Parts: sequence; structure tokens; C-alpha cells
Amino acid sequence: MTDIDRLSIDIAVVLGTAMVPIHQLLKMGRGAVIELDSTEHDDVKILANNVPVARGQVKVVDTQIGVEITEMLPPNRAGQSR
Repeated sequence: MTDIDRLSIDIAVVLGTAMVPIHQLLKMGRGAVIELDSTEHDDVKILANNVPVARGQVKVVDTQIGVEITEMLPPNRAGQSR
């Protein structure tokens, strides 16, 4: 096993975002729904260690949920944000 095989990367998939006032967030309980700024047909953002690396579509097969990569984003150059 090489050193690169031992690396761990945190992968996150962002379905959407929302701005919620703190007082409303504190009132939320189990079953609360937070509306996102996206629809079911919008691409999701795929992050590797909090850096956007790709876009994709959510796929559901039987009881499994996954993400199909539809576009790889260009590498971040010299610390520029995307």
C-alpha cells in the first residue's frame, strides 16, 4: 500500500443552502423543515475537504441514495476561491 492509499478525504454533497435567523433556528425541533434555495432538478455541489471539486445529480436506486458526477470543476489555482 502506498502513502497515497492511506490518505483520507472528507467528501460532502451540498443539496442547497438557507438563511435562517438564529431565533427561528433555536425554536426548531424534531420534524422541522428547512427550505433550501434549490429544486430537485438542480445540480448538487460536491466538496472535497470543503473545496468544490465537482457537480452532480442525486440518484435513488431502490433504498440507496447516491450522486452521479456530471461535471468536474477545474483545479483551484493559487488559492483563488470558486
